[in-house]
Amino acid sequence: MNLTTKGKYAVTAALDLALNQGNVDSYTKISDVADRQSIPASYLEQIFSNLRRVGILQAARGPKGGFKLARPSNEVMIGEIINAVERNMDATQCSGEGICNSGTKCIAHNFWIDFNDNVNEFLMTRSLEDVITQRRGSVEQMGKALIATG
Repeated sequence: MNLTTKGKYAVTAALDLALNQGNVDSYTKISDVADRQSIPASYLEQIFSNLRRVGILQAARGPKGGFKLARPSNEVMIGEIINAVERNMDATQCSGEGICNSGTKCIAHNFWIDFNDNVNEFLMTRSLEDVITQRRGSVEQMGKALIATG
């Protein structure tokens, strides 16, 4: 199972778009996301191309062009984003085929299958909006704690 920088950047960039998306007709330039999130713009172009191809992002050309989410942030699942840019995430040694130990299942095979299923379920039940809401809640709690100790 691999979650590479590409997957992490894809989620971060999609969250940035969700947080900074203005009205329905506004698009965000790659360079703006790249600057805000310290992601190389050329790398982000590849990521956005993949996200556009699977229908997570929309693109527009021209002076007011750029990218935006194709759907509301509560309908875009983190798992969709990662699956669009990563190879299939798999913790087994045998790609789930059960041939991990010289042609037979290793003793941990079923554990790794369950692990894969749980990770996939977790990622496919968390939307961009869920992550944003969780972040806002954490920031509010920190603020309350600072006020209480201040």
